[in-house]
Amino acid sequence: MNLSKKTVLNIGRLFSIASIFAYSSISFAGELASVVDDFSHATSNSLGIPRQFLDDKIAGGKTQTEIKVSGGKLHIKGEIVPPRGQPGWASSVLLLNEKGLPQDASKYEGVRLLIKLDKGSISVSANSVEVTNYDYHAAMIAVQSDGKFHEVKIPFTSMKRAWSEQTELNTTTISGLSIVAFGMQPTHFDFEIDEVSFY
Repeated sequence: MNLSKKTVLNIGRLFSIASIFAYSSISFAGELASVVDDFSHATSNSLGIPRQFLDDKIAGGKTQTEIKVSGGKLHIKGEIVPPRGQPGWASSVLLLNEKGLPQDASKYEGVRLLIKLDKGSISVSANSVEVTNYDYHAAMIAVQSDGKFHEVKIPFTSMKRAWSEQTELNTTTISGLSIVAFGMQPTHFDFEIDEVSFY
C-alpha cells in the first residue's frame, strides 16, 4: 500500500497529539488528590483504597475498638488496654496507594482534619517509606472536647518522631496517614472524623 507524503504527515501529527494527550492524562492521574477520605464509602477511602485498622493486640495488648462508618463520618471508640511496659494504641490507616508505594505530597503544607473528640488522646502521623522502625513523623491532635467538629491543621514541619533521631519528613515519600488513639494506662477513647485531607 502506497501512502502519500501528506497522509504520512497527518498520521504523524495525529500520533503526536495522541501522545501529548496520553502523557498529560498520566501526569494528572499521578497527582496526589487533596482529599484522602471523606468517609462517603463504607470500607474504602476517597482514593478507592480499603481502610486498615490495627491495634496493640499484635504487640500483646488487649485494646478493644468499635468502628463505624455512617453518614459520611468515621466513629471510633473503645478502651486502651496496653501491653505491659508499653503504650497501648488503636490505629486507623489511610493508604495513599493500594500497594503502599510512596506518593509525593510536597505541594501541600500539612494534614487537615475535621474531628470531634469526646475522650482520649489522639495523634496523626505521616507514614514515610523511609522510616523503617514505625516511628513515623506524628503530632498530637489538640481539640476541645465540646461535642462539636473542629478543623485542625497540622503542618508537616510540626510532625516529630517519638524515640528515633529527629529527621526532616520527606514529603515525597508518604505512603499513608494514620490516626491513632493511644495511652500508657487503661483509658477510654471516643472520637469522630468527618474528613482527612492535605492542605
